[in-house]
Amino acid sequence: MKRKVTVWVRSLVRAARADSGMTTSEYAVGTIAACAFAAVLYKVVTSAPVMAQLQSLLKDALDAKF
Repeated sequence: MKRKVTVWVRSLVRAARADSGMTTSEYAVGTIAACAFAAVLYKVVTSAPVMAQLQSLLKDALDAKF
C-alpha cells in the first residue's frame, strides 16, 4: 500500500513539473476573456433597469428605521 501511494505522489509531482504554468497565448486568451466579461458586466450594471433597482435598494437601506 505504501509503495502505491509513493508511486502516485511521484506521478503527481512529475505532472505538476510538466505543466508548471500558462503560456503567453493562454495568458492572452484569458486576458481577452476577462476584458469581455468586464465589458458585459459594466453594460448590465449601467443599464437603466439595474440602475433603478440599485437606487431603490440604496434608498430603502438609507431610509431604514432602527
